[in-house]
Amino acid sequence: MPETGTAELFLLLRVNALQTWRRLKTVRATSSLLASSIGLFVVAYLTLSFLLFRRGLQFLNNFPALGEVLTERLFFLLFVFLLILLLFSNLVIGYTNFFRNRETSYLTSLPISSQTIFRWKFLESALLASWAFLFLLAPMLAAYGLTRGAPWHFYVMTVVALGLFIVLPSVAGAWVALNLARYLDRRAFQVVAVAATVIILTLMALWFRPETLTDDSTDTRVLATLDKLLTRTHFSEWPWLPSYWLSTSVLQWAEGATMAAGFFLLVLLSHVLFFGYLSFTCTGKLFYESFSIVQSRQSLFVRWGWFRHWRQRRAQFDFDPGPVERAARFFHNGPSDEVALLVKDARMFWRDTTQWGQTLVLFGLLAVYVINLRHFSQELTNPFWVHLVCYLNLGACALNLATLTTRFVFPQFSLEGKRLWIVGLAPMGLAQALRAKFWLASRAALCVTLGLICLSCHMLRMPMDRTLYLGLIIATMTFTLTALAMGLGALYPNFREDNPTKIVSGFGGTLCLVLSFLYIVGSVTLLALGSPWGWKGDASVGLILTSWAGFAAMSILVGWVPYRLGLRRVATVEL
Repeated sequence: MPETGTAELFLLLRVNALQTWRRLKTVRATSSLLASSIGLFVVAYLTLSFLLFRRGLQFLNNFPALGEVLTERLFFLLFVFLLILLLFSNLVIGYTNFFRNRETSYLTSLPISSQTIFRWKFLESALLASWAFLFLLAPMLAAYGLTRGAPWHFYVMTVVALGLFIVLPSVAGAWVALNLARYLDRRAFQVVAVAATVIILTLMALWFRPETLTDDSTDTRVLATLDKLLTRTHFSEWPWLPSYWLSTSVLQWAEGATMAAGFFLLVLLSHVLFFGYLSFTCTGKLFYESFSIVQSRQSLFVRWGWFRHWRQRRAQFDFDPGPVERAARFFHNGPSDEVALLVKDARMFWRDTTQWGQTLVLFGLLAVYVINLRHFSQELTNPFWVHLVCYLNLGACALNLATLTTRFVFPQFSLEGKRLWIVGLAPMGLAQALRAKFWLASRAALCVTLGLICLSCHMLRMPMDRTLYLGLIIATMTFTLTALAMGLGALYPNFREDNPTKIVSGFGGTLCLVLSFLYIVGSVTLLALGSPWGWKGDASVGLILTSWAGFAAMSILVGWVPYRLGLRRVATVEL
């Protein structure tokens, strides 16, 4: 049986590898210009990030004795947060891939062991959750090796160490996803999960609370701040963390201490072999039981008494507008068929636990970002730094907006799937349906981005006129990025996939993310150069008008053009 399971696993790997390769060839043959643009962007990103990381590491090394300490501590912090993010990413993607995937349902109906299915979906989830982190880390590790003058085998060791490291959060995320699916509807589990979340958030708030320094001496204040910073980051050096093993092996190998680095590399390898063996041999039964429970479970919210009462009342042929319809009517006061379409999208989003689960994680990260902005407002006295932090905050809010639109707006048209012909044959048509989706998505995103920019400006103690100015800019970016995501989603749909994560990971989603990033960088740079307040207290009217005109032209080109092309595409699509 093990040999048969191995053969089945290799067959699945081979088939999916061939499908991926043929998709890449199809993309290249269909649109070589877009493929070349993405390739150039990847090369430009790797080159630019490598130069920035190398310049930053050289800057840290200029501090005698302190530079090495800061570099090591930054490595420990980076990898411990990377461990946490990889765990959450594997949990979210793994839950979707295990239990909300059409391929998984198909494979369970075949004469394939549940252990083999789990192995394949585990490898797929680990790859989807980890490739972006490896892509982001590669320039930094290459810059660190060149800065330290590391030998050639340092880079080989780093690749091996990262490959081993991503296995552990993948195993942990898969195990948590299986148990979450198994016990999610149990009241005791829900109470424990909520209590644990509250306790962890309270401890984090107490641990990272800001402290005021009473000493007026600048040198003393800097040293005291640095000492407190290093003291509060000791948790990243806990020797039982896999991130500590990886950080120590990388740092020691770069310094030439290969024996010490090899020891931590072997510690990492031993844990990977142990937990990887358990996952590949003993998790099939748990996966099958969890899959069966998820497929037979009713919605978690139906168990609530008020929701059950509402469902019973609605079942008595009462077609009066319910709370969801009223909320949809508030956002979009259009024809009833458009409102019905928006209600359908809202209910599909609510019923998919992975969708709003990712939303909660994203909003949690945004909350952490906004809370930590108060540390920047205490020392903003120089006009140059005020303007720099102001536009950096604008860029951060816009990047969060791009994440929202790419992840949640782009797959909206593709998620219609095989039901597309129903919408297409309706009196409203596909073009009007796309317009309704765009207006709902843009208004929902506008509520998030305006709230985020206002709250962040309040934390940074920005004046009201500057807050209103940034709010107008982020509102324009909201409509532009939403139109871009909706238009590209209609131009490059994927009706064969019902997993939004996989839809976004395709060519169209990658192109949407790349264009969003380029638009944000270009817009923020252009607006910063033509700031009405100036960088030194003066502002040229001609430069301000030029920057506004350039921003408007860029918004029309990036947002309106793809949206119009998408509308033209769906108007002529064959059902």
